[in-house]
Amino acid sequence: MQVLRSPLQWPNERPQMAKSDPVPNPPPAADPAGSAAIDVAHLVKLYKTTRAVDDVTFRIRQGSITGLLGGNGAGKTTTIAMIMGLVLPTAGRIQVLGAAMPEQSADVLGRMNFESPYVDMPMRLTVRQNLTIFGRLYAVENLPARIAQLASDLDLGDFLDRANGKLSAGQKTRVALAKALINQPELLLLDEPTASLDPDTADWVRQHLQNYRKTRDATILLASHNMLEVERLCDRVIIMKRGKIEDDDSPGQIMARYNRATLEEVFLDVARGREREGAS
Repeated sequence: MQVLRSPLQWPNERPQMAKSDPVPNPPPAADPAGSAAIDVAHLVKLYKTTRAVDDVTFRIRQGSITGLLGGNGAGKTTTIAMIMGLVLPTAGRIQVLGAAMPEQSADVLGRMNFESPYVDMPMRLTVRQNLTIFGRLYAVENLPARIAQLASDLDLGDFLDRANGKLSAGQKTRVALAKALINQPELLLLDEPTASLDPDTADWVRQHLQNYRKTRDATILLASHNMLEVERLCDRVIIMKRGKIEDDDSPGQIMARYNRATLEEVFLDVARGREREGAS
């Protein structure tokens, strides 16, 4: 996959920042042993005068499930896009599976995948045809057997040969997840993975993701507005607001700091500017 280069990336040119903007600290050294699946340091993304992402730093260990929370405009989607190498950062450093992004993206894109129910696949192609195309892009071996396995795991058999445009919203969500798992990725980036699913199917998908993480030692970064889903799935939660990280800890520790019983209550506190327990 070719990544287009921004004019900011040509030799001898550096990103220009507004004079009033503080210069980010130098990024810490990259994870030398590659033990972190994702290693982000002092990440900044400017769109003219808007700081979509503002000096964000975190490391996500291999084999974990991390939730990325925040309201609209918090910077979640931009952060994920930079991790994938689709958006060029203004400043900072990104390392994914031991490779610098986006410079070495070709080395690791085959080991990762992305799912969002809001990104449609070609409508006139059948589910099988779409999965075949993506499987070929990832050079999946024994592709028909892999598609058959996914159809069984995700209950796609009844509509495997139906055009994507004729699927229900819930069916499209399951197909999008199948596409994301086609190459058995080491790193899975998910955006609202259970959107449009009924509670029973959503619960089944969450269980499937948990099992996939355990059996493959996979790393999952999950952006979701479903707080119960995040509480159940995630070992760790990163809360963003206005491009910055507001909090970063296990769900239980975060709820304790805000003296709240659920992550939804914490989310509302952060969105409405209420201070956590012990904050000045």
